[in-house]
Amino acid sequence: MAVKIRLRRMGQKKAPFYRIIVADSRSPRDGRFIEEIGTYDPSTDPSTFKVNEELAKKWLANGAQPTEVVNKIFKLAGIAK
Repeated sequence: MAVKIRLRRMGQKKAPFYRIIVADSRSPRDGRFIEEIGTYDPSTDPSTFKVNEELAKKWLANGAQPTEVVNKIFKLAGIAK
């Protein structure tokens, strides 16, 4: 099972809000997920994010692959891959 750390879109139309989740790579974007590890809000200036560092490091150590955007968020949060 290939596990990815990616964004799940929430919020209203034209006002996105994202949750950072751990999910099977075969599941749909807003479908079933394993665990929620943070949030990301691009509508604020500057963009705000909140990441549970312990869970993120645990999943990275277990082999979960972050997407490009999540990888950038992790770098800003100080979580090195």
